[in-house]
Amino acid sequence: MDVVVVESPNKVKSINKYLGKNYKVLASFGHVRDLPPKDGSVKPDDDFAMSWAVDTASAKRLNDIAKAVKDADGLILATDPDREGEAIAWHVLEVLKQKRVLKDKTIKRVAFNSITKQAVLEAIENPREIDPPLVDAYLARRALDYLVGFTLSPVLWRKLPGARSAGRVQSVALRFVCDREAEIERFVREEYWQIAAILGTPRSDTFEARLTVYDGKKLQKLDISSQAMADDIKAMLDGASFKTLSVEAKPTRRNPGAPFTTSTLQQAASSRLSFSASRTMQVAQRLYEGMEIGGETAGLITYMRTDGVQMAPEAIEAAREAIVKEFGARYLPEKPRQYTTKAKNAQEAHEAIRPTDFNRTPAEMRKFLDPDQARLYELIWKRAIASQMQPAEIERTTVEIEARNGARTAGLRAVGSVTRFDGFIAAYTEQKEEDADDEENRRLPEIRADEVLKREQVTASHHTTEPPPRYSEASFIKKMEELGIGRPSTYVATLKTLEDREYVKIDNRKLVPEPKGRLVTAFMESFFEHYVEYDFTASLEEKLDEVSDGKLAWRDVLRDFWKDFSGAVDEIKELRVTDVLDALNEELAPLVFPEREDGSNPRICPKCGTGNLSLKLGKYGAFVGCSNYPECGFTRQLDGPGGNGENGGLEDGTKVLGTDPYTNEEITLRSGRFGPYLQRGDGKEAKRSSLPKGWTPASIDHEKALALLALPRDVGQHPESGKMISAGLGRYGPFILHDGTYANLEGIEDVFSIGLNRAVTVLAEKQAKGKGGRGGAAAAALKELGEHPGGGGNVTVRDGKYGPYVNFGKVNATLPKGKDPATVTMEDALALIAEKEAKGGGAKKPARAAAKKPAAAKKPAAAKKTAGAAAKKPAASKAKKKD
Repeated sequence: MDVVVVESPNKVKSINKYLGKNYKVLASFGHVRDLPPKDGSVKPDDDFAMSWAVDTASAKRLNDIAKAVKDADGLILATDPDREGEAIAWHVLEVLKQKRVLKDKTIKRVAFNSITKQAVLEAIENPREIDPPLVDAYLARRALDYLVGFTLSPVLWRKLPGARSAGRVQSVALRFVCDREAEIERFVREEYWQIAAILGTPRSDTFEARLTVYDGKKLQKLDISSQAMADDIKAMLDGASFKTLSVEAKPTRRNPGAPFTTSTLQQAASSRLSFSASRTMQVAQRLYEGMEIGGETAGLITYMRTDGVQMAPEAIEAAREAIVKEFGARYLPEKPRQYTTKAKNAQEAHEAIRPTDFNRTPAEMRKFLDPDQARLYELIWKRAIASQMQPAEIERTTVEIEARNGARTAGLRAVGSVTRFDGFIAAYTEQKEEDADDEENRRLPEIRADEVLKREQVTASHHTTEPPPRYSEASFIKKMEELGIGRPSTYVATLKTLEDREYVKIDNRKLVPEPKGRLVTAFMESFFEHYVEYDFTASLEEKLDEVSDGKLAWRDVLRDFWKDFSGAVDEIKELRVTDVLDALNEELAPLVFPEREDGSNPRICPKCGTGNLSLKLGKYGAFVGCSNYPECGFTRQLDGPGGNGENGGLEDGTKVLGTDPYTNEEITLRSGRFGPYLQRGDGKEAKRSSLPKGWTPASIDHEKALALLALPRDVGQHPESGKMISAGLGRYGPFILHDGTYANLEGIEDVFSIGLNRAVTVLAEKQAKGKGGRGGAAAAALKELGEHPGGGGNVTVRDGKYGPYVNFGKVNATLPKGKDPATVTMEDALALIAEKEAKGGGAKKPARAAAKKPAAAKKPAAAKKTAGAAAKKPAASKAKKKD
């Protein structure tokens, strides 16, 4: 018996069925070990030696694999057919060597591009060895990512508080999103007019023609730049006679595109199906792993992480047979089509994404698939089948027209097209992400040369030039591919990292850089420019590909990189924060100093009128403050032009909403360093409340302000204890409170609407779950700090049985006594985690006895101050939660 190791547990049953009883298939569940997220896992001084660690779940799976291998005849490593799959196979083999269970057993590496019986059996019959250059390339890439993250991120924390991390690919991807935003900010709109005429033929058909020549001059897009000029031309055409000069019809051919790669699939699914990139890959994974059809589980598509554009010869032949069957012999070209990729660093040996069986048409498969799977499968099937079909034959007609009014003349042009043979379009049509007015898709009526045309209407339409669009997920992925940064398997992960770090948000399917992301990019461009250059990152990827081809030694690549990179970091460590701020003020001037409606100097403080505004750095990140501090306390968040709704135009920091009907105190909406907040009255005792998540300053009126400032709200007496249940807004969001027990609510609306019955139910559910903590169920996170810079999962702050603590994986590190959980930064957390790991600590109970609980354990931070009582620093509450 041989043991077969695959990555996904979803493959185990079907592959075991294909292979039979002489094989035992086990899953690794992806990667089995990784670099521990702590300093020293990669040692540049020890020729880049790496220390690998296995987590608890992977250790159990590896033990199961080792136990099975010990009693088996051989080991077959059948992980995915890409670079990551090769690395996983290598890791599994290394661990099994360490466990000494291989002895003289046969070891084979097989790779199949689809989960079908034929593909699996053919792979088993044609084994190979693990590819050392591919593994070396993985080691180099993993070491580079680790060294950049662990070397650069601490510099960011010290010089740019609030920044989460930087990365080799992540920082470059963030840069081009921020560069596009800066390009949009710099864009100056220009006005122009377009002149068009609706003309009639002698046969009573009408069509539209556009002005292209005026008084002997060929017009460019912006040449008609004023209303007066447009009116003059329109008046001339209103009195003109029209005649066709020429009618020219040219046949053209449109060829189909190649079958999908990872990148083009994500782009097409975004524009056609409105799928996010991550959703596309989730659905594609399910189609690849397969489902039961006719009593047998089979994969429906080939491997979906690929940059190859060619199909296997047998797949091309199957596609050609399906074309004749589904569309007819006329749609079949004489010879099969061959494609080559234009993407940088592509692995040509990989197949494109295609159906495993072209006879499984989308209509037939629909009954076996859920709606999303059916739609994506149809897209893949149609694109693959179209790639082997005849070109579309299109006749493009251009009509040149003369308009004459006395001595003045003008030229107009009408363009249209007719599809004479649809060819591949019968299966699949390209769809542009940004819809445009494509005059070539218009059909023209019969028009003859030298015939007089009737003027029906002349229009002069006003337009302005538009800035370049923000990146969508699809165009973001396309840009990464064009630049040659990252790999198909990393595009989605890179985008998610930027979202998780709060460097980018997705608004209406567009990527909008957050102020925090723009700060990080400006910092990197100012002080690490070489390492966020597109060409540098792409050339490094090319070197890694040369490693995978066996042309370069991986340690040589690391040595060359580390020598210059470590020197650059050492120089920046000595940089003063004031130097950083000066550079960022200039680099981010449109964001830090947006133009004011009154035209006044945007760098002068609007409150005191004499101080200069500048970026300031606090423990929660950057904000704009006045140079006359502490005499002038003006601050505001970074929002950039228009404010994105965050400050709601509160440039001067204050907006009066009215008075409280009970206290007669003035209620104001203010902008502080941690964001907008409400205040009733003045002085230290004034009541304050930060705005709940999702509420913008523009949406706050007098009624909403009164409701927020009136919190906490009494819901009613608990039927069992007789004690009051109250609802409020705290540091960690909306909650209800009863007899010292807090329960979170889903949204701020619940605070105002929740009734007694529902409140009792929510409290009972909270009690049923228990308090959680280190000995029981997982405690809810008080604060999300983001992903560890070394990878491996998120770092959070939690409140457990023995008080607040930092959690990373299996490591729980108690906060120092008196440390407010809301003030914990990533840097604080990493130090505590490293200290705990150094002591050999895992998920052990902390040294403090339960009897000596700090106050935070008895009463959560959110409990100490309700939205009303906590309001002495309301705006800070919001910022702490976000950061």
